[in-house]
Amino acid sequence: MPAVPPQYAPPVPPARPSPPPAPRRTAFAEGVDRLRAAATTEPGRLRVIGAVLAVLVVAFGAVTAWQTAERAAAADDVLHRSQPLSAGAAGIYRSLADANTAASSGFLAGGQETAQSRDRYEKDIRTAAAGLVTAAANSEPGSPSETAVARLNKLLPEYKGLVERARTYNRQGYPVGGAYLRYANEKMQKEMLPAAEDLYKKENQRLNADYADATPYPWAAIALGVLALAALGWAQHRTYRRTNRVLNHGLVAASAATAAAVLWLVVGHTVARSGLNGSYDNGVRSLNVLHDARIASLKARGNENLSLVARGAETVTVGGQTYDAYYYDFDRDMTVLAKGLTDARRLADDTAGTGPVKAAEGNMAVWKQRHASARAEDENGNYQQALDKVIGGADATGACFDSVDRNLALAIGHEQSEFQRAAGDGRDAMTGLSVGAAVLAVLGAAAAVAGVGRRLSEYR
Repeated sequence: MPAVPPQYAPPVPPARPSPPPAPRRTAFAEGVDRLRAAATTEPGRLRVIGAVLAVLVVAFGAVTAWQTAERAAAADDVLHRSQPLSAGAAGIYRSLADANTAASSGFLAGGQETAQSRDRYEKDIRTAAAGLVTAAANSEPGSPSETAVARLNKLLPEYKGLVERARTYNRQGYPVGGAYLRYANEKMQKEMLPAAEDLYKKENQRLNADYADATPYPWAAIALGVLALAALGWAQHRTYRRTNRVLNHGLVAASAATAAAVLWLVVGHTVARSGLNGSYDNGVRSLNVLHDARIASLKARGNENLSLVARGAETVTVGGQTYDAYYYDFDRDMTVLAKGLTDARRLADDTAGTGPVKAAEGNMAVWKQRHASARAEDENGNYQQALDKVIGGADATGACFDSVDRNLALAIGHEQSEFQRAAGDGRDAMTGLSVGAAVLAVLGAAAAVAGVGRRLSEYR
């Protein structure tokens, strides 16, 4: 057959474009498809169940270890860090107030200042300085506590210089010595003690924050533990319905390990919470009240001394009436002391705690009577008789103050040991809980996988 000329050949239709390649599926989508396909068979379902059970039990152990470790660390901070620092801040305040009291007592004695009075002043100054070193070492950079410590470190040498000038002029018989002592007292009352009080409040806030971190229940861990137990129970029930076998040894072991971890978590934290709450209610609260009462007694004694140093030079007008400033502050401090002793007696939970407080109340009552007698002598112009009633022997107000201070120190020591015992019990209740829960969770997960694996072996 003859060839057709090209000009007469029919046109060639254009090639049809090939379809675009199907988009590549992600690994996640492929995994979901495989999981869905596996779930259509009983072995596949068992593998999924085993994986979910293992993840739940391990997650429970991990969250338990995390939450209990945080609470145990906070409880340890309460016992070994924040409460000792709070007590140390109160000690700084007390030492400064006592140094001020000892300085005024020595000034009143004039050239007959006893070595005991001088040593007490020097010891208080050293104690306050050492406390400031400890507080500075534990203060966060740039924190309010660091600012308060720096301010006190600056003011302490200034105060000491004023006291030494007052003593020097007093020995020489110059009246200007009293002015220097009043100036030192003003620096103490208006600058140093407020800074020390601010430091004390900041350390108490840190203590309260540690309590807030240590005492809440670990609800996330408890919820995961209950969920894991529910899933294990469901898996065992499912196995029973399909095989009529009452027990699957692996799942029973996993349930036992998980239940033990949950029980340890709940009971251990409940005991720890009880101990920590007891250490706060029966220790920290009592200590705060006792520290405040002791500081009030120190301030009252200082004002009682300064009223004789000033000899009416300092006055205050209240409600249109004029009073001696130091006598007025003394009455106010004694009111604070009386309230503090009443609160301390109410908070004390045993005779060892109430005994010293009751004794201090008796000492305070005698102190007020003797003070009233000395005050009457002073107001009648009998300065020497008033001085003898304040800094004299066993019948002076100084002996009453010493007894109050000694009994309050005994009460503080008792409450401090009560705090340490209760807080230590609370911290010890969480000892090993984080590690033990993690180990039990790993064993439980392994047992769950083994139990499901035993069922899978029946399909091979």
